[in-house]
Amino acid sequence: MKKKFSGAEPIYLQVATGLEKLIGDETLKIGDKLPSVRMLSEEYGISMGTAFQAYYHLEGKGLIESRPKSGYYVRFSMRRMPGLPRISEPEAVASEVSVREMIRTVFGKLGKEDIVNFSVSAPPPSLLPAAKLAKSMVHALRSTPQQGLPYEEAQGNAELRRQLALLSFNWSGKNSAADVVVMAGCMEAVAMCLKAVTRPGDTVAIENPTFFGIFQVIEVLGLKALEVAADPLTGIDPDHLAGLIKKFPIKACVFVTNFSNPLGACMPDEKKRALVQLLTRHQIPLIEDDIYGELYFGRSRPRTCKSFDKEGWVLYCSSLSKSLAPGYRIGWALPGRFMEEVVQVKMMHNISSTTITQQAIAHFLSIGRFDFHLRKLRKALHTQCLRYMQGILQYFPAGVKVSRPQGGLVLWVELDKQLDAYRLYQEALKHDVSVAPGALFSAQGQFGNCLRISYARPWDKEVEEGLRLIGKLVAAQTRIRAVR
Repeated sequence: MKKKFSGAEPIYLQVATGLEKLIGDETLKIGDKLPSVRMLSEEYGISMGTAFQAYYHLEGKGLIESRPKSGYYVRFSMRRMPGLPRISEPEAVASEVSVREMIRTVFGKLGKEDIVNFSVSAPPPSLLPAAKLAKSMVHALRSTPQQGLPYEEAQGNAELRRQLALLSFNWSGKNSAADVVVMAGCMEAVAMCLKAVTRPGDTVAIENPTFFGIFQVIEVLGLKALEVAADPLTGIDPDHLAGLIKKFPIKACVFVTNFSNPLGACMPDEKKRALVQLLTRHQIPLIEDDIYGELYFGRSRPRTCKSFDKEGWVLYCSSLSKSLAPGYRIGWALPGRFMEEVVQVKMMHNISSTTITQQAIAHFLSIGRFDFHLRKLRKALHTQCLRYMQGILQYFPAGVKVSRPQGGLVLWVELDKQLDAYRLYQEALKHDVSVAPGALFSAQGQFGNCLRISYARPWDKEVEEGLRLIGKLVAAQTRIRAVR
């Protein structure tokens, strides 16, 4: 009997999803043989080509494997994954921040050629639509008055702002071009918004662990950081934050609510709503960094805190650096009630953003290419995430703990408590492999036994050998510690 399929997605993907569910709940166990391509074709009423596509898709994710002259077998199940990293326990203290030296050391060597780079969380050019972007750039040069030489208006190109406002419909936002301020990337948006709502000496609440770029902004602005514990799956707890608000004069919060860096946590909608209500009640601005929001692996994009904001206390920040064109430096903010202050800060720093790249991205977004590109990118990243998880499970010693991101670009790996991840980074670099040591992601110097590993690079032999090397170094350091 032929199975009925919906028109929502390709048939091969619907077949693959059904098989993936059987593997996930262990109806099909590791080592089980799958139906032959011919049997799958007959069972589902699909062509042999479609059946092959379904198996190729699952093989690409590392869930099944082809054995010569034997067929396809289940190779991996998410139930085999190790435990989750622990929930952080930062000391409740507002402190000055400085991780400058370690950042310079780790990221100052990334220009080295032939390096297997697990440190940078940005998609490589091979996953980006370079040729189509080039066509949009040519169009911009031909259509923009005076080839983009004059300044653009301070708030940003009008058509680009309109297109960026339309993107907010993906997360239930209702914004217009007038609500958008174009920035040179998400970190500039965060910095401008933070500067607009704080003064030197103020206390800012951030996640623990969090992206080290946020530390840099806090340090430059002369602010104090109050680190808030984060769950590796669901992020910060609004109830815990409420207790900290009673103890500390928090003037602003900076949180990555969707697929945080480095944990990969995604706050559930009910927590986002509760967070917005809490901060609105206390009139504390929330700077929401949503740079990874479009890189989801599920069926729908997660909502944002901004979508629950009714009084303008959420300053939403994002960019296209992780999803489309890192070098074009297109970011934006939806500053809510702080629009005037944010535009004023921006004008003081750079007057306006680059004219020609704004026009090019506006054109690219207007012709509908972005959605098609995102579908391909999300599929590739999901596959890569699974393969990297499997590589860590295969090559790292027993007891390793790994995050479970449902989107984004990074894995958070927790090793034995006695291990020194910074020393591990130094040893790996001698073999042309780079990882990001965990201490980069805490103002209090925590996570010395953790690593952030980016799965942005497509899986290949060099990636596999890179993970194998790190696993060997971890094992070697563990043996040395045991002897001592």
